[in-house]
Amino acid sequence: MAFPQSFLDELIARCDIVDVVSSYVQLTRKGSNLFGLCPFHSERTGSFSVSPDKQIYYCFGCKKGGTVIDFIREEENLPFRDAVQVLAKRVGMEVPEEEGNRESTRRRGRLLELNRDAARFYYQLLQQPEGRAVQAYLDRRKIRRATAVNFGMGASPDAWDVLLNAMTQKGYTKSELLDVGLVVQNKNGRLYDKFRNRLMLPVIDTRGDVVAFGSRVLDKSEPKYMNSSETPVYSKRRVLYGLNLAKKSKRPNIILCEGNLDIVTLHQAGFDNAVASMGTALTKEQISLLSRFTKELVLCYDNDNAGKVATERALQLLNGSGLSVKVLQLPRRRTEEGELVKQDADDFIKNQGPGAFERLLSGSENGVEFRMEQIAGKYDLSSDEARVAYSAEISELLASLPGAVEREIYAFRAAETARITPDAMKQEIQRARKRWIARENRAELRKELNPAASSQPKERSLRYDNIRSARAEEGVLRLLLLDDTLFPAEPPLREEDFSSPLLGRVFARLWQARTEGRTVALPLLAGELSTEEMSHITAICQRPESLKNGGRALADYIRVIQKEAEKRSGSKTDPLLAAAEKYKDKKGEKRNVK
Repeated sequence: MAFPQSFLDELIARCDIVDVVSSYVQLTRKGSNLFGLCPFHSERTGSFSVSPDKQIYYCFGCKKGGTVIDFIREEENLPFRDAVQVLAKRVGMEVPEEEGNRESTRRRGRLLELNRDAARFYYQLLQQPEGRAVQAYLDRRKIRRATAVNFGMGASPDAWDVLLNAMTQKGYTKSELLDVGLVVQNKNGRLYDKFRNRLMLPVIDTRGDVVAFGSRVLDKSEPKYMNSSETPVYSKRRVLYGLNLAKKSKRPNIILCEGNLDIVTLHQAGFDNAVASMGTALTKEQISLLSRFTKELVLCYDNDNAGKVATERALQLLNGSGLSVKVLQLPRRRTEEGELVKQDADDFIKNQGPGAFERLLSGSENGVEFRMEQIAGKYDLSSDEARVAYSAEISELLASLPGAVEREIYAFRAAETARITPDAMKQEIQRARKRWIARENRAELRKELNPAASSQPKERSLRYDNIRSARAEEGVLRLLLLDDTLFPAEPPLREEDFSSPLLGRVFARLWQARTEGRTVALPLLAGELSTEEMSHITAICQRPESLKNGGRALADYIRVIQKEAEKRSGSKTDPLLAAAEKYKDKKGEKRNVK
């Protein structure tokens, strides 16, 4: 193991899982455990459980679980060693050097330092004569100096290798510059700066690290916007531009926009709660990140077809997230020629002022209202055929709403739009609701009809070849974790007796701890299992196991495991005993049939 076990034991003992998880998730006690909305997937009802006694978490929805270290790994998208460092810093522990991962840790640190030094280089260049073109662009955009400083803006020169030379002179290698995406290589092997003659916008995560860069060209050349590609320190799915600043806002919500410069303008106008996704559609990881800092999200995408599509997709993804969602639609702007054109948040603030945006923000509609408006816009409701088609489509939307009161309120609005009676619309929604429930029931029924397959882990590497033996192996692990005094002094099973390599490995590790006189618990496995493996083991421990007849259950589990192991090895078994076992199994199956 890379870290000494004694260090990990002390770290986990100091980092109470309830304290750590509570800084990310609002928890409510129910019995011996605490529950909240899962930070790893969208849900309305809290299925995320934290056990203070076992020092583990588990989500009954997405099936993720593990120790406090696993939680930080999942939540912060960190490798094991970095998650350990985050927790150690939290409790003031010094992290021992890792032999196996020392180089990887050093490399990640170097890349983050390189990004930081590059951001400083771009920032300083903006203050110099070489940065005049970028400063002139900021002046045209009416971006004040204080705002530029707040966002750490900089300038990349109109040259091929200025950053490359500056960073290599500071001791960084060309390989490191390539890894972090600050330089690119042509077909001839020549390296040159990726960002040239651009306004530079460093992307800073919620921990304060510069992880990437966004940029905007100064002229009409393409591409207009250029962002960093994925790197070892940057995943665009997990970062939101401006969230490092917006998380400190006193406003009650967060505004999600499309462009980085929209965010800059909004912050300058006093809306310091604005963030933007990094050139991608909204992702589940970003929703999880947002839920840590707000309970209400306001979508403010461009008011064109692409923006409306993006809003619809975001609303679908946010459904069941636990976030209250509103939509702020920016009105179109009329040009001097009388043409109506789209405008983004930056345009609107400059043309109408912060007060007008504040009024729009206060009157922003919720997600259901937005979707109803989009559906209505598809039909010419002066036509009887269109009104029938509208009623059919709107009823499907309203049928999916979980609350009867919600369905009742919006049914009246939809009826007014379609110019039909509320009773007629409610009947249409009720029929659609029955269809919706039937679809949900069919999906559940498919799972119930194939319980063995549905209970198999999704990861191929975790699938069981012998489900009968594996279920018994799971039972042995549960009993060992619940009460290891049920077991004899000598191990009743060998690791190779297990049909599942993962379960056999876990049994061997826990048994080793038992022989060393240590408490047998899941945190002992920290660092030895992947997050998927730990989630699988945690799920096993959530299944009920009674200690009332623990000794008999243990004997039965061991018998099944040994019997299946003999089958795999080809060992000969007494035919009379085999027949008796087969008859006993059949009687048991018949007895269990309801």
